[in-house]
Amino acid sequence: MHPPVSRHAHPGAARRPFRLLIVEDEKRLALSLAKGLMAEGYAVDVVHDGLEGLQRAGEGGYDLLVLDIMLPGMNGYRVCGALRAAGHEMPVLMLTAKDGEYDEAEGLDTGADDYLTKPFSYVVLVARVKALLRRRGRSAEPVLRVGSLAVDQGARRVERDGADVVLTAKEFAVLEQLALRAGEVVSKAEILEHVWDFAYEGDVNIIEVYVSALRRKLGAGHIVTVRGAGYRLVSDG
Repeated sequence: MHPPVSRHAHPGAARRPFRLLIVEDEKRLALSLAKGLMAEGYAVDVVHDGLEGLQRAGEGGYDLLVLDIMLPGMNGYRVCGALRAAGHEMPVLMLTAKDGEYDEAEGLDTGADDYLTKPFSYVVLVARVKALLRRRGRSAEPVLRVGSLAVDQGARRVERDGADVVLTAKEFAVLEQLALRAGEVVSKAEILEHVWDFAYEGDVNIIEVYVSALRRKLGAGHIVTVRGAGYRLVSDG
């Protein structure tokens, strides 16, 4: 049986509000987050179990998933991995009480787009949610071409030699920043500023996790490390 569904449309909204699904077994935290996000004008559903979260998210219609890792029934890594394997592309923001880059890397490998470690500031959570939705909702923009790579800013798609390369929203955003300045050195701080927004409080070295993932998917030669300075996207992989 589904728990009560909470939905709220901002009274002044001219279009359908973004629909968010929160999957979090700490009920007080989940309801507190839902209340706050509804006050921001989002439509919010809440479930407290991994299996039910997978079922609800798999039914489609959500613009973003806030997903705890430690869940009864099925953990967040498995939920996210199952959704990606089924072709669901909504951004996923993972929550965890754990700390450390290893857990973040594991979350990214399952297809998560962003990651918050508890306890976190509600202001930071809202900033991350808005950033993920903003990147997802952009209108058509130019296709950036760098050698064999084509980075379609509007469709949020990447091709290499004409073949699609599947990236998470955050991986795409990192690549987009490099492609916008192809051939130039882009510092970690500049990538953080544009991709993670002002509210990011974590380690700047998380950029290395994303660059490593991009190299695996695009070919190691496309992104050159300039020691002490940053990264440069080049034509030949």
